[in-house]
Amino acid sequence: MKKFASEFKEFVMRGNVMDMAVGVIIGGAFTGIVTALTTNIINPLIKAITGGGTGISGLVVPGTEIDFGAFISAIINFLIVALIVFMLVKSVNKLEHAAAKLTKKGEEAAEEPAIPVCPHCLEEVKEGATRCPHCAGEIEGGAKA
Repeated sequence: MKKFASEFKEFVMRGNVMDMAVGVIIGGAFTGIVTALTTNIINPLIKAITGGGTGISGLVVPGTEIDFGAFISAIINFLIVALIVFMLVKSVNKLEHAAAKLTKKGEEAAEEPAIPVCPHCLEEVKEGATRCPHCAGEIEGGAKA
């Protein structure tokens, strides 16, 4: 039982699980905002377009509990939340890609060997050269990186 508890603790304390928990909490709060948007702004627009009244006219089947207006509101909720999540994921992926590129460039710059430079004209020369091909200046002891 102790092994199970320690494995569970290790799983819960992993960074990904904590990030996911924060995401779920923020997603729940954002869903509340989107629900308020559809209830208070989009539904009245639907009422105005379909003829107004206390219910969403034309979208409720008379004498039944079937309410197409509520269904349309749920679909709009879903689409708005999905669009925002898509844009967030796309932004995060773009940032991670840019960070990986910068890291890769930094590693490549660190791995490149230094190129010898002429002490007279500061132009690049081949390693071991005794004269600069640019200024013909003599390089004592040969060019070294």
